[in-house]
Amino acid sequence: MASRHTRTILRLVVLSLAVGLVLSLFDISPLNALASISRTAADVFRAVVDALAWALPYIIAGAIIVVPIWAVWRLVNVMRGKQ
Repeated sequence: MASRHTRTILRLVVLSLAVGLVLSLFDISPLNALASISRTAADVFRAVVDALAWALPYIIAGAIIVVPIWAVWRLVNVMRGKQ
């Protein structure tokens, strides 16, 4: 069992070395990569918030029409016994 874990660790070390060499060819340092990831996460969060801010007024406007129609439809089905 230990040999399987040893092989896995060795593969991860070799793969990490290979990826590190490729990243160094593109002048990407570990600190730059981490900073880029955090910027990307912040950009994604900002995009989601912006999309929600854009969509919310339309959702509310549509709900003013859709929800009462749905409620009446549901009430009619309940009264007919088609729950």
